[in-house]
Order: sequence, then structure tokens, then C-alpha cells
Amino acid sequence: MLAQIFEFIANHWILSSIFLVLLIAFFVTEGKRGGAAITSTTLVNLINREGATILDVRESKEFGAGHITGAINIPYASFDGRASELDKFRDKPLVVVCKMGQHSGAIGRKLLAQGFEDVRRLSGGMSEWQASNLPMVK
Repeated sequence: MLAQIFEFIANHWILSSIFLVLLIAFFVTEGKRGGAAITSTTLVNLINREGATILDVRESKEFGAGHITGAINIPYASFDGRASELDKFRDKPLVVVCKMGQHSGAIGRKLLAQGFEDVRRLSGGMSEWQASNLPMVK
């Protein structure tokens, strides 16, 4: 099976190249639609230098077990009903954080559609934050 795939790629290298370029373009575009992905270090700098607001979209139980200092908790499931609570943070960078980076892109797209201009998301979510041994509040 693997030999057939390599044979197809060798015989149709132009088609395979176009497919690869389109696949990469798709992932880059989808990644940016929910806001730029940032690292934990970049998030610390945004908080300290620009007063970034952190939106934690994990469930309340997970949020209570540990979260980034100053984070606002609006669970993913109830975001549509509570999005108006974020209107006062439109003038600051807004960083969306979830457990592993799965839901932050979807929330980021919703925020951008609502007129928020500087929306970013924490790459790897709280799992990455914890792996970097950064402080959490319980």
C-alpha cells in the first residue's frame, strides 16, 4: 500500500505538489481565522506590557481547579449567551484559552465576527501553560 502511494506521488508529482500546497494553505488560513496562536511566553509579555485580557472557556470546575491570574471564565457551552460581558474589553488584546487549544479557535472566530480586533489564542491551551510551569491561581 505504501509503495503504491509513493508510486502515485512519483507519477503525479505536479498534482501531489498542488495538493500539498493547498493543504498547507488550508491549515494556515483556518488557524488565523480564530486569531493568531501565541505561546505561553508571548502571553506573559502581553499581560505585562499591554494589559491583555484572558478569556478562559473551560468548564467552571476546571477553571476552579486552576487558571491564569485575572482570567475571565465563560464556559464554551454558554459563550453565546454571555458574550456581551466582554464588550468592555474591546480596546485590549483578548487571549482565548481552553484546555488543549481545541475550542479557542471557534470562540476566536465568534469574537472576530462580533467586532473584536485583537483576538489571539493560547497555543496548546492550559496544558501548555502547566507544562511550562507558569503560575496558576486556584
